[in-house]
Amino acid sequence: MNIVERYKKPTPKFFKTLRNIGIALATAGGAIIAAPITMPAIVITIATYMTVAGTVATAVSQAVVTDDENTETDENDDGL
Repeated sequence: MNIVERYKKPTPKFFKTLRNIGIALATAGGAIIAAPITMPAIVITIATYMTVAGTVATAVSQAVVTDDENTETDENDDGL
């Protein structure tokens, strides 16, 4: 499965919620960074981390797909 096929498949509900939280974090962080006022360095640092974390969470959450073909458990699966 290539990346385009993966992004077209349905995403589980939990990861949709996580994706939306990631979008909100990235947006809030970006807005703080782009603000035209002077802010303390710690605020800019936190906003930068928020933007990176939100972007990564969004990308990873979008790439998770539901595997409809392999829903049965394997008898030899030891859970590892």
